[in-house]
Amino acid sequence: MHSTTPGTVDEAAPAGANPSPAFWRGKRVFITGHSGFKGSWLSLWLHRLGAEVSGLALPPVTTPNLFGLAGLENLVTSHMEDIRDARAVADIVALRDPEIIFHLAAQPLVRASYRDPLETISTNVQGTANLLDAVRALPGARVVVAITTDKVYDNREQLFPFREDDRLGGHDPYSASKAAAELIIASYRDAFLSKQGVALASARAGNVIGGGDWSEDRLIPDAVRAWTGGQPLEVRRPEATRPWQHVLEPLCAYLRLAEELWQTPELAGAYNIGPETHEAASVREVIARAREGFREGAVAWGDGNGGPHEAGWLALEIAKARHFLNVSPRWPVQEGIRRTMDWYRRQAGGEKAAALCAEDISAFHRASGTAECS
Repeated sequence: MHSTTPGTVDEAAPAGANPSPAFWRGKRVFITGHSGFKGSWLSLWLHRLGAEVSGLALPPVTTPNLFGLAGLENLVTSHMEDIRDARAVADIVALRDPEIIFHLAAQPLVRASYRDPLETISTNVQGTANLLDAVRALPGARVVVAITTDKVYDNREQLFPFREDDRLGGHDPYSASKAAAELIIASYRDAFLSKQGVALASARAGNVIGGGDWSEDRLIPDAVRAWTGGQPLEVRRPEATRPWQHVLEPLCAYLRLAEELWQTPELAGAYNIGPETHEAASVREVIARAREGFREGAVAWGDGNGGPHEAGWLALEIAKARHFLNVSPRWPVQEGIRRTMDWYRRQAGGEKAAALCAEDISAFHRASGTAECS
C-alpha cells in the first residue's frame, strides 16, 4: 500500500498484511456506530494509525461501555444522532467530508429483532440507505466499507461454508434486514457510487468476541455478567456452532479492504470475514474455554429448545479475503477466548481499558510475523 501524499517516503504495509500507518496517517475517516463495541475498537485503532476520526452514533446503550472507559470522547469527533434520521446523517457527513467511511451503525442482536422487528428493519435497511445516499453528495469520498453479518445467507443448515455468491436470506428479522441491506449496498454501488469514483464494499463478519463488549444476549458478555455476579450462565443452545473470531480479526480485514479499494476500486463487492472453517466452534466449546480463562463460573445448560429460532450451524468460506486482501486469521479460537477473558479480568481488577486494547492491538500486529509499524 502506497502513501498518497507526494514527496513522502513510502511505508508499505508489511508482508503480514497489517494496516499501514503511512496510508492512514491524516486520512479523514468517518465511522457510523463508533460508540459501539466494534466501533470503539476500530476508532482506537484508527487513532493509533494517525487517522482523523469522526463518527455518528447513538450514545452507548450499556453501562459500562468501551467508548466511555477508553476515553474515546477525547479521540473522536462525535455526533450523537440516529442513523434513521436522513437529514441529520446528510448534514453531518457533509460537515465532516470524509475520504473513507466505515458503516457499522446497526441494531445488531437477533433476539432484539424478534422483540422489535420494525426498529431493526428501519435501522439496518433505511439507515444504510440514508448513509449511502449522503455519500452521493460527497465530492471527496473514495471508499465505503459497509459491515453486514455472516447471517445474511439463506441458511438451510448445509454442511459447507457459505461463499459470497450464495443466496441471501434470513429467517429472523435481524438476518433478513442485513440481507436487505446487502441489496441496498449493491444497488447504490451499481446505480450511483461506482460512477462517481466511490468504491463500495460489504464485509460479512462472523461472531465477534473481545474485551469491552457488555451487550445483551451475547455469549461472552452474558458469561462475564453472570460469573462476576456469582450466578450460573444460562445457555439455551449449547451445540450451536458459529465462526467465532477475536474483534481484531475483522477490523484488520476492514482496514485492509479500505486500503485495497483506495488503490483498486474494481475490488468493490462482498467479502466474508471469519476464521478457518475448521475453527468454527460450538457454544459448549467456547464456554468451556471461557471458564478456563475467567477461572470460575457455573453453567446451566439448556436443551436447545428455548427461545425463538436461531441457526444451528454456520461457517464462512474466506478464500476471497485471503486472496485479494492478504489477510488470514491469526488467533485461533482458543487464543481469542483467552485474550478476551484476560481483558475482562484485568479490567475488573482496575487496569485501564485503553491500555488493554492497545496491548491486544500490539500483540495482533506481532502475530503477523512482522514488527509493528509506528
